[in-house]
Amino acid sequence: MTDDNQLYDLSRRKVLAGLGGIGLASAGAGLGTSAFFSDSESFLGNSLTAGTLDLKLDYKATYTGGSGRLGAVQAMGYPDAEEIEDGVYLLGQAPSPGDLQEWENYVQGDDFQFCSPEADEFLVNGDEIPVFSLEDIKPGDSGEVTISLHICDNPAYLRLVGDIVENAENGQNDPELDAEGADTDGIGELADEIQVCVWYDEDCDNVYEPTGTGQQQELEVALVSDVSGSMQGTPLSALKTAATDFVDNLSSPDEAAAISFSGSAQTDQELTTNYQAVKAAINNYSAGGSTSIAAGINEGADELLNGTNATAGASKVMILLSDGNSSASAAQSAATAAQNAGIRIFTIALGNANTSLLESLASSPDDAFIAPDPADLDTVYAEIAQIVLAGEQKILEGSMTDVFAQLSQGVLLDGNRQEAGVQPYPGVTTQCLGFEWELPFEVGNQVQSDSVSFDIGVEAEQSRNNDAPFGQSI
Repeated sequence: MTDDNQLYDLSRRKVLAGLGGIGLASAGAGLGTSAFFSDSESFLGNSLTAGTLDLKLDYKATYTGGSGRLGAVQAMGYPDAEEIEDGVYLLGQAPSPGDLQEWENYVQGDDFQFCSPEADEFLVNGDEIPVFSLEDIKPGDSGEVTISLHICDNPAYLRLVGDIVENAENGQNDPELDAEGADTDGIGELADEIQVCVWYDEDCDNVYEPTGTGQQQELEVALVSDVSGSMQGTPLSALKTAATDFVDNLSSPDEAAAISFSGSAQTDQELTTNYQAVKAAINNYSAGGSTSIAAGINEGADELLNGTNATAGASKVMILLSDGNSSASAAQSAATAAQNAGIRIFTIALGNANTSLLESLASSPDDAFIAPDPADLDTVYAEIAQIVLAGEQKILEGSMTDVFAQLSQGVLLDGNRQEAGVQPYPGVTTQCLGFEWELPFEVGNQVQSDSVSFDIGVEAEQSRNNDAPFGQSI
């Protein structure tokens, strides 16, 4: 197996078992018949002034529309809406895990069998719910829906499609007349002014993360490494090679720190852009003593949050490796405190480590990695580097008018972004897509009373014996 294939296997290790057919009308993109087995999922009738969004997929939708507007949002047709942050409203989600788990972890986990026939009653089918049906949007408002797609049974190509079905002027008041003059075509300007971003939302968290850790540009990484007695010999040697190779991927202004732990923990190199110093500290490790994972987490968190070179607002990442066991309650308490402070924790369970404990310490199931053998560490650290440094990939970006011009032609989705060309998605897997719209602050009076309605959908077509999915060259 090549290194690239190893990376792919790791990145796709979290899969879901069995969803039956996921049939729904297409998004109105003029699809013809085909000899291939096919399927489609659609979000129809989207509207930022008045409209619906029909779907048969699990999703999470939010609206950022200013603080103190919960009553107004509920009156728009979202009686169960709640304000989850100041001015950010949860419009809806399906399935709903309640208070037990975050939606993004739920849709990526193994507790809910999306591929079972019984799952349908917990999802949203047809036109049962409007996702975006918003009135009185103002400059600075935005909305986002994360769509969780589940491919069951056979490998398939996916295509994102969509169309603007209405772009109306809805008359002109005096400020709008002053801004744009008399309207002559009845077509509004809202679609030209709204900015849209569509991306592969790898962790299903409703946030586009260009660095894999958040929207900030600067990255601060604490490499927290177990150097207890069981790491003696080959494990420690493999750790040094893999961790220093990770550091080689960094570039200024990103900072790294080296923290080691056994029965206690210490900062061997504080946060710095002097990457050679970080590698030297790691290469100087020696093994001995017991294991306190909590001590390592606390030391790493303190350096990321309070270190001499720590930067408020930077993306904070901890990469925690251990081959042993430790007090679960102390480690979980330390990890919870670090995550609540904004630190994303990746864990690596090496060899005979307490895998379940380390998985529970990671920020999400997809941030927990297993290295059965020290030789696997190179691949694991390389995979984490790809997530942290490459971040999430955009599919489309631009004005709503421009984005939907492309969607009207259909945009193939790539099932393996690590390989050249467009690849199909493996059978029995999950992909989240993020769709965000924003009306910029600087937009003027020319959009007053304008409305736009749009459809967006995802189509699936078998990949076996299919050299031109949806009739498109790849």
